[in-house]
Amino acid sequence: MAKQFLTFRLDNNQYAVEVHKVQEVLEYKHITKIPCAANYVEGLISSRDRGISVINLRKKFGLEEIELNKECRIIVLEIALNGSIDENPDDIHIFGAIADSVQEVIEIEDIDIEAAPKFGNNISVNFISGIGKKDGEFIIILNIDSIFSSDEILNLEDLVQNPVLLAQMEQNKQESETAEA
Repeated sequence: MAKQFLTFRLDNNQYAVEVHKVQEVLEYKHITKIPCAANYVEGLISSRDRGISVINLRKKFGLEEIELNKECRIIVLEIALNGSIDENPDDIHIFGAIADSVQEVIEIEDIDIEAAPKFGNNISVNFISGIGKKDGEFIIILNIDSIFSSDEILNLEDLVQNPVLLAQMEQNKQESETAEA
């Protein structure tokens, strides 16, 4: 059976997440910085009139940082704290992840997905659900629900609830809308 994945690039490697976990893909935009946050947390953005924490996947995975450019995108993802989104719809958490670029939605047959390697990768095998292959290129399929611990997810949620940060984010949004007009 084939599954659909959104593919994106980090550090010249192709990654994928299951499409049903993707809420939207945004152009990179101003991010309100959060003081004293984990080093991989870039800050907050406003999307669909709600605050969303944004993380830098390069930092989270220990990859070399690059200067953000017009190809960078924010992938807004839904993750489940305990179990799957289908099992626990009240336990859905939303965050944005910065990718170097977003490629396309592809289908990969289950038989074309191999188990995650046990070594040889600087990204924890706990984050990888498998390795796909499409058009002769390997695709690292992420297990997006396991990238963060429960505490990290709850900390991201706490940031989104902070009224001072939300006010700053709204001010930044209004300033950027005024500048565009």
